Amino acid sequence: MHAKDILIEGHARIREEVHAVVDGLPSELLNARPATDANSVAWLVWHLTRVQDDHVADAFGLDQVWLARDWQKRFGLRLDRHDTGYGHTPAKVAEVRVDDGELLTGYYDAVHEQTLTALRGLTAKDLERVVDESWDPPVTLGVRLVSVLSDDLQHAGQAAYVRGLLQSADS
Repeated sequence: MHAKDILIEGHARIREEVHAVVDGLPSELLNARPATDANSVAWLVWHLTRVQDDHVADAFGLDQVWLARDWQKRFGLRLDRHDTGYGHTPAKVAEVRVDDGELLTGYYDAVHEQTLTALRGLTAKDLERVVDESWDPPVTLGVRLVSVLSDDLQHAGQAAYVRGLLQSADS
């Protein structure tokens, strides 16, 4: 198995988790937060998708799906157009709300497809290319892609946990 195939499989797992956590969840639970300083399912899924969109687009020289395909307008959030949620305060987290989970999964699926297209074209040599020199050591494409995979899986797990908390409190 090639490294790109492992990355593709990892991203398929993220997609499964995103859909599992969002599908069938009513908007009041998507937007609910178990505590005032906690993240909602909507924020977690939006954030993990924004990070993947931002980082993969940057690493491959692509346009962000968020901007190029009008997802920013569809969400209608009062956030900077390049905001990924990094460093959000509880007040900013509260601003990320959706009326329907299909908005979240639609955006995720569009980003997922762009990511898969980029990954399918990878060679082993591509993974060694430096994509960010602001770190010591500089970050290679391989390291960046594993970082996105790790971050997204962690946030998908957090969203699943929040969903479970909210559903158990709701019953």
